[in-house]
Amino acid sequence: MTTPIKVAVAGANGRMGRAILSLLAADPDFAFVGGIGREAADGAGLIDRSAAMAAADVILDFTTGAAAAELAGLCAAAGGPALVIGATGFEPEELERIARAARSIPILRSGNFSIGVNMLVGLVTQAARALPAHGWDIEILEAHHNQKIDAPSGTALMLGEAAAEGRGVSLASVERRGRDGITGVRPPGEIGFAVLRAGGLVGEHKVLFAAAEEVLTLSHSALDRGMFARGALAAARWIVGRAPGEYNMRDVLGLT
Repeated sequence: MTTPIKVAVAGANGRMGRAILSLLAADPDFAFVGGIGREAADGAGLIDRSAAMAAADVILDFTTGAAAAELAGLCAAAGGPALVIGATGFEPEELERIARAARSIPILRSGNFSIGVNMLVGLVTQAARALPAHGWDIEILEAHHNQKIDAPSGTALMLGEAAAEGRGVSLASVERRGRDGITGVRPPGEIGFAVLRAGGLVGEHKVLFAAAEEVLTLSHSALDRGMFARGALAAARWIVGRAPGEYNMRDVLGLT
């Protein structure tokens, strides 16, 4: 009989944390060893961070960019466990800390764990490579529930990075996070973002490739948060036992 993978969940009392706990309880491949919540938080199964690190084979982190970067550093210093990071809204310094930690432990980081979204990322790269910047504008539209705290979403930024990769440029050099007032003519090659926050929307993403005579739209709609949780557990199953390094969901799906 295969030994279950021991899993701790950082952000266990959040939306994604609760969805993951529900799936963990029904999957014999995993053993839930405890959740890590905010300081002074109450909840079933919550343990402190050091206890979770000692007990788990992998920690699933759905907290914040700052908290995930801190946890990555602590896990790296301790020599483990592996990390699956689904937090978004990172500052550049936090991403650097995660990259340093990945020299010591395996870390899988993704702005979205949906299989459909990760297929969309690949299609966006291909389309951006084929459609020239001087003829085709790229706009990324995303919509989420009114409790989401970062914008654009991690998935929207993944799509922006995919489009920039296809164009052979850095996203930072061409992105436009918002427009207001007299903005002037849209520069060729710009990648724009538009954000909507309302109600209980789980997640809507569209990438528009717009020419003067036609528009190509690639899109994905999330219908239930359970799809993200299932993807996160697939990532956890894949990352345990890997060599140190920074991975993503395209590695899990064999798309890299």
